[in-house]
Amino acid sequence: MLAGNARLLMTMPLDDLTDLSDEVLLARYAQGDRSAARVLVLRLSPRVLGYAARLLGDRAEAEDVAQEALVRLWKIAPDWRAGEAQVTTWLYRVVTNLVTDRHRARQRRAATALDEAPEVADATPGAVAQMIEADRMAALDTALAQLPDRQRQAVVLRHIEGMTNPEIAAIMEIGVEAVESLTARGKRALTAILSGQRAALGYEDEGAEA
Repeated sequence: MLAGNARLLMTMPLDDLTDLSDEVLLARYAQGDRSAARVLVLRLSPRVLGYAARLLGDRAEAEDVAQEALVRLWKIAPDWRAGEAQVTTWLYRVVTNLVTDRHRARQRRAATALDEAPEVADATPGAVAQMIEADRMAALDTALAQLPDRQRQAVVLRHIEGMTNPEIAAIMEIGVEAVESLTARGKRALTAILSGQRAALGYEDEGAEA
């Protein structure tokens, strides 16, 4: 999107824009200042991508989500009303919804593919050990994805993104007490999910050292 406007990006030094707020930059972009959009991209893309990647566990999918969220931001820029919300709050909310849609699509695909899963051909001790280790890594990577959507979002925003409960409340459009409840329940659920997989993941025979 920005590549086709390279000359416009140079109309104002970026250093003159970096101290401006997200909301001011978005307003400038809506008025035709492409340099403002570039500053916003450089500022927000890493955060949006990181958030999506942690919820999805897939970098490629996260990049698609981040790009879609930013495209939506550019589309609503002309109608943005300063003071109604922070750009980051709106953007995280969009990413959250896009990620939720992708999780639901994954679940549908997984349910359809269950009957088509191939049998494991090699069950030698070495192969079994490798599968167990791979399963453990997968369990860690996907533990968050197994939580209910709202719990997963609250846990990631609070404990990974480092946001405050009021900020999370604004993103999720709920009260602060609800955020606290979701976070606490999400942490308990994560513990239960991983605990319930001890035998399946090969921890049962490792005793207290597991």
